[in-house]
Amino acid sequence: MLQIFYESQDFFLLKELEKLGPKKGVITQSVKDVVQSLVDDDLVSKDKIGTSVYFWSLPSCAGNQLRNVQRKLESDLQSSKKRYTELVDRCNELKKGREESDEREKALAELKAIELKHSELKEEMVQYADNDPAAFEAMKEAIEVAHGAANRWTDNIFTLRQWCSNNFPEAKEQLEHMYKEIGITDDFDYVELSPPAIPLRAVGDEESNP
Repeated sequence: MLQIFYESQDFFLLKELEKLGPKKGVITQSVKDVVQSLVDDDLVSKDKIGTSVYFWSLPSCAGNQLRNVQRKLESDLQSSKKRYTELVDRCNELKKGREESDEREKALAELKAIELKHSELKEEMVQYADNDPAAFEAMKEAIEVAHGAANRWTDNIFTLRQWCSNNFPEAKEQLEHMYKEIGITDDFDYVELSPPAIPLRAVGDEESNP
């Protein structure tokens, strides 16, 4: 497509380029996309004159554009080389004092042992989570909330049963049968909240009294 512009050094409409493209091996359906990519790369210029859009490109313009690209790439290359040198110097500085030695190996071994001990202590703390006062209080509050919710629903069920009895007295037997099917038996009642059967023990008590 660039050869079309360079050889003629003329201005073209898109429909004209679509006719010329196949002569250079570019199928008509691809001409629009190819020309747009050249415009995006600043290798082809376009402008709207009146209601028409014209495309053009001169060899000198393309040469200048390529030289600009070359200068930018060379500048980026120099910056990358400088950054690489800085990183190598920084890496060498960080290596100082970290050379392999008996003292360093001993320190690393101690660090590994401390990390292992820390991991073991964390696992041990998980085993005593049930004796955590904060966890116990949270569980106690959750039980109280669940207890209140259960009794509210129990109250709603009693209210509904009373309403059904008052409005459908002739269906008493059918209602009683339905209640039993869904688990509302004669012993259905409010839930009583009992105190914990086992008091909270400290970890030390557990260890001394297995």
